[in-house]
Amino acid sequence: MPSASRTASTTDNPAANGTSLNGTAKRGRPGYDQQSVLRIAVDVFNRHGYDATSMGILAENLGISKSAIYHHVPSKGDLLKLALDHALGGLEAILEQPEATSGAADARLEFVLRQTVAVLVERLPFVTLLLRLRGNTEIERDALERRRTFDHKVAGLISAARDEGSLRADIDPRTVSRLLFGMINSIVEWYKPGGSLSPQKLADDVITVAFDGLHNEG
Repeated sequence: MPSASRTASTTDNPAANGTSLNGTAKRGRPGYDQQSVLRIAVDVFNRHGYDATSMGILAENLGISKSAIYHHVPSKGDLLKLALDHALGGLEAILEQPEATSGAADARLEFVLRQTVAVLVERLPFVTLLLRLRGNTEIERDALERRRTFDHKVAGLISAARDEGSLRADIDPRTVSRLLFGMINSIVEWYKPGGSLSPQKLADDVITVAFDGLHNEG
């Protein structure tokens, strides 16, 4: 998956090729396509809050009229749904990969956590929006339910690893899951793509803290 932090070329940037996030062609007003509108909208949602963002605010940030936005999406809610599908689709796809479905449970858990960090970094604005949902609309509630399903499946991996004897058994798997995702989710508040801390090193650090703790081995 392309990193959200780098500038994509016209060959790998759907916005430059006039395609939407699902890869289909999407015609719109000159200078914008659905994905470029969506990326700006997500940034505005994150800055102002989804509820407080009107179509007028979106139009102002896009530099186009409100009516021009409707050439790309039917409503503000459709922008939200596209954004959340992009974030959740990346997370849900992790659990379908072979490394997440076969092998020792602790290895599968490590793979899922590493890939979760990777998706978060690569789709940072979209995952940020997901994590800030309040559940005020049906679209938000559906997204939150999908996220809970993902979390429950990870908690299942933690339980399986504990049963195999590779993880300690004195902490409830649900507590472990909440602590792990509390750590991972906090990344959206402080991580700066393109800085000295690479996504790979970030994932390594998360795994080290999660599996080995902070005590010096010596």
